[in-house]
Amino acid sequence: MRHLHFEQHRTDRIGWLRAAVLGANDGLVSTASLVVGVAASKAASSDILVAGVAGLVAGAMSMAAGEYVSVSSQADTEQADLNREKQELANNPEFEENELTEIYVKRGLDEELARKVAVKLMAGDALAIHAREELGISEKNTAKPVEAAFASAATFALGAALPLLMVLVVPAAYLIPVIIGASLVLLALLGGLGAYAGGAPVVKAAVRVTFWGALAMALTAGAGMLFGAAG
Repeated sequence: MRHLHFEQHRTDRIGWLRAAVLGANDGLVSTASLVVGVAASKAASSDILVAGVAGLVAGAMSMAAGEYVSVSSQADTEQADLNREKQELANNPEFEENELTEIYVKRGLDEELARKVAVKLMAGDALAIHAREELGISEKNTAKPVEAAFASAATFALGAALPLLMVLVVPAAYLIPVIIGASLVLLALLGGLGAYAGGAPVVKAAVRVTFWGALAMALTAGAGMLFGAAG
């Protein structure tokens, strides 16, 4: 008796997962670093909070705009390739059939079988077949600018919310060590979670994200203390 084997792949998550993880990490690192830097300059709690909120809003909008522009450029390129392929299918279908046959021959089919497969598939949605086989474009990995922009902005804001919450609830004397400690723990969790969801090594990703977050906060704190002393 035959049983169906279900395989779960993660390639359909790449677009939104990359934007979401990048947004959360950037929001946490940049806002925590900003807050630590301002706090190290001996600024008042209200000034620290204002700086943090401004960093959250500016950063979220910057992430959204950057992702939208970047992914839109990718989408425009994909659409141009599809339009070109559509025109070639209309003007020279025999060449496109030969091209698809050659692709299957290179994958191990003999020429006769490859030709039959190409003819059969092109009898359906020829553009979709050529988009996938020739251009590497499919519904699962096509660029989605709005989705990427929203994911980046939303996750940036979520990541940036933790340092701002700490400013509200933690006494000024303990603010810097608490923000650094909490941020590093959360960065490790985010890095590990993103790697797990994408099927990548968890520990390696967590260590990498935590290291760069710690470096960013250390440098910003040093700059804040330097300018605070100079003032």
